[in-house]
Amino acid sequence: MAQVLEFKLPDLGEGLTEAEIVRWLVAVGDVVAIDQPVVEVETAKAMVEVPCPYGGVVTARYGEEGTELPVGAPLLTVAVGASEPAPESAPVADGGSGETSGNVLVGYGTGAPAARRRRVRPATAVVTAPVEAPVAVAEAVPDRAGPVPVISPLVRRLARQNGLDLRALDGSGRDGLILRCDVELAIERMEQAVQAPPAPTPTTATGAVTERVPLRGVRGAVADKLSRSRREIPEATCWVDADATELMAARTAANAAGGPKISLIALLARICTAALARFPELNSTVDMEAREIVRLRDVHLGFAAQTERGLVVPVVRDAQDRSAESLSAEFARLTEAGRTGTLTPGDLTGGTFTLNNYGVFGVDGSTPIINHPEAAMLGIGRIVAKPWVHDGELAIRQVVQLSLTFDHRVCDGGTAGGFLRYVADCVEQPAVLLRTL
Repeated sequence: MAQVLEFKLPDLGEGLTEAEIVRWLVAVGDVVAIDQPVVEVETAKAMVEVPCPYGGVVTARYGEEGTELPVGAPLLTVAVGASEPAPESAPVADGGSGETSGNVLVGYGTGAPAARRRRVRPATAVVTAPVEAPVAVAEAVPDRAGPVPVISPLVRRLARQNGLDLRALDGSGRDGLILRCDVELAIERMEQAVQAPPAPTPTTATGAVTERVPLRGVRGAVADKLSRSRREIPEATCWVDADATELMAARTAANAAGGPKISLIALLARICTAALARFPELNSTVDMEAREIVRLRDVHLGFAAQTERGLVVPVVRDAQDRSAESLSAEFARLTEAGRTGTLTPGDLTGGTFTLNNYGVFGVDGSTPIINHPEAAMLGIGRIVAKPWVHDGELAIRQVVQLSLTFDHRVCDGGTAGGFLRYVADCVEQPAVLLRTL
């Protein structure tokens, strides 16, 4: 007799507590192989495919596409140990003697990671006899005649925190299932009713809403982090123009000598790590509960990258120990991973200082928001030919604007200005950097 095993949303690592179902890769009645991806989910860090540790027949799925589930919530059930699916009344177990890949959380699987990046969906497992879809197996949607039709504990908590009665809602999901978007819309209507201004007079123009874009996934994570940064960090910005002509010439000469090519951002990163060695206050974080500034030994250098899924900040680990060639290779690897959507949660967390090259967008300057919980961010504008006084004469030089946004709790303007001036000196005279190597 088949045993029905329950597969729960695994811990995807890096402190992530929930994920949104983007696309189901299997349906009820499908045969799945061990470690076959069964659902595509989006976390605050990345889009991943989750493989199932059991092989058998899918008997139920939990959650519609667009539903957000907490870690540990049921994803689906699989009947294992027989060619026919088990009846709906079969007991559900968290484990058993059926054929599985072992664990059900991070690191489970036959040599495969718990969550894999987006790939082409593998073919359904081949069986020697046709398998019929289970009879009368529900999609894990509560009976409309029973309790309030809500699956996600996250949805219940959101409603409870905002004083919303779920019994008054009509769900937009299958069979009236109440989704998070239903609760968010109801909350928004409640707030509009409370805060609505007096009705405009006939002469007052009002704008028509063309679209509402949900703040979730990467966009939502960015919004939360930037909002928290602005709430908690008293930031300040200083900037300076620098003559980058000699730096550009040094890069050209190095690349003409053969060997691995060195990118401009790698040279700027090398300058940053040298500057942080002189001004370690800026490679730190603030622990307000302990009322301490925590200075960090290693420089895990983040760099802002724009992708189709939005702004991401991949992290180059131990940047202080890397050469310009090594930094170039790692920047290239992470940039390509961001372009193809294969960055892992580990690639996107743990940064201690961020380099923001907004010059690629053709702009000169910016006052960026600090990547919480870091203490500073160096901004690089476009490098453009400008009139400049060089050796006492007016000349056309390659000029760049450098800006430093810093947490005023970790240092004062003198430290921030000293850091930025050292970076500018290295840009203008790359030989300055050689004295620190």
